[in-house]
Amino acid sequence: MLENEEVEYPLGTTASGTEGSQGHFNNVWTKSELTMLMNLPGCTLKPLALAVRRHPRALLCALAMGMSGAQAAEAVDADTSGSAVSSSAAVVPATTQLQRVEVTGSAIRRVDAETAVPITILRADDLKKQGVTTTQEMVQRITGSQSINNSAGSVGAGTGGASFADMRGIGANKTLVLLNGRRLANNALSGVGTPNGSAIDLNMIPFAAIDRVEVLRDGASALYGTDAIGGVINFITKKSLTDGSLTLGGETPTASGGGATKDMSASWGFGDLEEDRFNVMGVFNYNKQQNLDANDRSFAKDYVPGRGLNQTSGTAYPGNYFQGDNSANPLGRNCGGANLIASNGICRFSTREYIDLIPQTEKTSFFGKATGKLADDHNVSLEYFWARNNNHTDIGPAPLTGLSLDSSSPFYPGNGITPAPTDFTLDPTQPISTAWRETAAGPRGSSDQNTSQRFLLNFDGLVGGWDYNVGASYNQNKVLSSLTNGYISDAAMLNGLANGTLNPFGPQTTAGQALIDASEYHGQYSSAVGRVAGLDARISREIGDWFGAGPAGIALGGEYRKEKMHQEYEAYVNDISSLGAAAAGSVEGDRSVKAQYAELNVPVLDSLELTAAVRHDKYSDFGSTTNPKYSFRYQPFKQLVVRGAYSEGFRAPSLYELYAPRSTTFTQGYYNDPVLCAGGVVQPGGNAGRDCQQQFLNNGGGNTELAPEKARNMTLGFVYQPVSNLSMGLDFWWIHISNQIQAFPESTVFDDPNTYADRYVRAADGSIANIVTGNANLGIVKTSGVDVSLDYRFPNTPYGQFGLGMTGTYVTRYDFQNIIDGPYTDKVGDFQGDGVISRWKHVLTGTWALGDTRASLTNRFTSGYNDYDRTTNARVASYALWDMSVGHTFDKVLDIDAGVRNMFDRNPPFSNQAYNFQSGYDPRYADPLGRTLFARATYHF
Repeated sequence: MLENEEVEYPLGTTASGTEGSQGHFNNVWTKSELTMLMNLPGCTLKPLALAVRRHPRALLCALAMGMSGAQAAEAVDADTSGSAVSSSAAVVPATTQLQRVEVTGSAIRRVDAETAVPITILRADDLKKQGVTTTQEMVQRITGSQSINNSAGSVGAGTGGASFADMRGIGANKTLVLLNGRRLANNALSGVGTPNGSAIDLNMIPFAAIDRVEVLRDGASALYGTDAIGGVINFITKKSLTDGSLTLGGETPTASGGGATKDMSASWGFGDLEEDRFNVMGVFNYNKQQNLDANDRSFAKDYVPGRGLNQTSGTAYPGNYFQGDNSANPLGRNCGGANLIASNGICRFSTREYIDLIPQTEKTSFFGKATGKLADDHNVSLEYFWARNNNHTDIGPAPLTGLSLDSSSPFYPGNGITPAPTDFTLDPTQPISTAWRETAAGPRGSSDQNTSQRFLLNFDGLVGGWDYNVGASYNQNKVLSSLTNGYISDAAMLNGLANGTLNPFGPQTTAGQALIDASEYHGQYSSAVGRVAGLDARISREIGDWFGAGPAGIALGGEYRKEKMHQEYEAYVNDISSLGAAAAGSVEGDRSVKAQYAELNVPVLDSLELTAAVRHDKYSDFGSTTNPKYSFRYQPFKQLVVRGAYSEGFRAPSLYELYAPRSTTFTQGYYNDPVLCAGGVVQPGGNAGRDCQQQFLNNGGGNTELAPEKARNMTLGFVYQPVSNLSMGLDFWWIHISNQIQAFPESTVFDDPNTYADRYVRAADGSIANIVTGNANLGIVKTSGVDVSLDYRFPNTPYGQFGLGMTGTYVTRYDFQNIIDGPYTDKVGDFQGDGVISRWKHVLTGTWALGDTRASLTNRFTSGYNDYDRTTNARVASYALWDMSVGHTFDKVLDIDAGVRNMFDRNPPFSNQAYNFQSGYDPRYADPLGRTLFARATYHF
């Protein structure tokens, strides 16, 4: 069993028992007491998970056997490294607690925490020893999460530096992220072609306060409502603290350049809930990462023509110019200037030296909780968390295209400053059209301040045999976006060209530079706020042993929440075409949701239990929906558990998908005009600098005509534990989604221009003015696969305790439609639309522990795929990384851990994809940092 790996085991169960109660059994027993307990009627060796359900006496019996030594033959214990127990077939350890607990995926509190749904649990403390310091890194260890969705993928994407989770690759908007079982506010910033505003920013989760993450790898709309189609990721914080700790750490890539990180966290708490009847705790976390420039990594190239990669721009410096069908550059056909490449008869510009691979980020968070015991069975708690992510990104200098320059300008070619073209003659009575980069203003720089906070007041306890939980919460996410450099006024540039002040073909004069400096915009240009306020209540209890196989359980619950969004843009954004923001003004939307749900769990045989759940939601804007879920758990003998589930799901369009303002920005990729540059060859009326390998304008945003998504989910699997220290799991899954909501993929518009001709808007001269994407219902998605797990704890040796574990996901199918009733496209191992679904991912970890010393070795693997342009680069190679860590605990007060990620310094494999200004590799597939050393020390007091 692993200390640091994805672990599947009875939900809520750790090596020391079932979590969630206030105390343990006293394990100090006299010999006569043990003998008495073991002689109780029916006290025989049997799986604890079944025995507990039948009668509390069985629990005492099993406890007696455990204390007497017989338990070792029946249950899985913790290894010496502190690793968790795996397998739903595993029996509950002898230190099992009596109190019932609630687990992700079920509303019924129970002593037996084993359920019929597949769960993966990640322990934060274990992952920290491997150098994991953020929630997005935790999610990357989930093999069912398809894309990395990290900060590298946020460059130029308009996400405000956000990171998202995407279970099964069906979209971040269909993975429900919870904190302590309750919703958060979605990322408030909406962008073209991104899940912004429809998903939770992982950076907002207070990492240092997290105890564990429970990942439900199944649909759960019957319990949680909308968004839970792909699965549920429930971040669970520490319940209480009675001491303090201080952690200092850092990591740095071994390659030159940026990307280094430093972090600090502190926690403190006081008060024993049993003795003092209260507990107060607080956790603070700080993390800062330097930016990493594209120039610092050799693989981040934007021009490899032999492999189908040309992400250079026809908007260059010195600028290209056009008159009729003719084009030229002051440097001639061979170009030869800095960052210039001769291609297709024009000079193309490389923005590589200006672009961040990883933006500069500074994350700060605080989590506080106060808990009081009102009576023996009644608690009240107040939670508050606050998190902020300051993010700064640089991209290429502003492109200025289609601006006219007439012959009265001193910089008109042939007027003495700019040389005349050598292979055609300009008509001086006609202006020329320019395409140039305003490098004199530097890179375009922007910053985002993303802030989240939540208040939660919660009451829980036991009344008349009913467990109850009642809560009121308020969640808010706010993103303030600002310009820092390089964004200049379109009107000023147009006037500067017209009056002869600006030189698009060379260095600026003093007057020209002064105009650029004076025309640069700085400061906040947009604000976005999302709010979710809610009330919820649920009760559960046992309701009788109907079939003599154990007590049935029932849960009833209700929820009311109010959602609001507001986005506002300053007036001056209309004067910055290179910004890609929405038009000036504001948009807003709101809705209310009322829901009721019920769940019933019935053991019908000693080896079989059935569960049914149903939820009814009523939306103020989309009417009502009712969604059921059915599951079973079958344990024919103690070593084997077979489980399965069927559920139906529903997802109403988010407020952002409905009301996000229409905005026009440049496409993330580079494309050819299918008419004027078909096949990359200039056609009559075309112009290479305007129509070939260009970033075209893309208009997208909300759509109030969206219909809800509907889904069906099925899972079927087993966990087999032939011996106490070996567990194997296999879970098949199927997902069917109709009316999928997504921004229409820009690449699809260019890949099939005949089908999507209505998505092109052309100017009077026939060139592309912009394409139209925006949110749409794109038809059906059908995907299926299998999750596998293996955990083995080697027998104890004089040289320490060794463990080995693996989790993996194999995708057998991912077929999707771009339009309703359209043809299906297979995305598994094949770059289609806006990305790829990896066929196989695994995380394999070996651990070792001897006393207070520990070590781990981890392999992270993702299979390769067919590249975006496979005519010149057929395959993107598989990606395998090895990580190693070592640690030691000194006198139980000081933990020191150090290690290396990507120890063999594997570069990302080459890809000719063209998204998010990242070139030469796929940022959703690979990490640009390279080999990275880390060290971390924690002092406990």
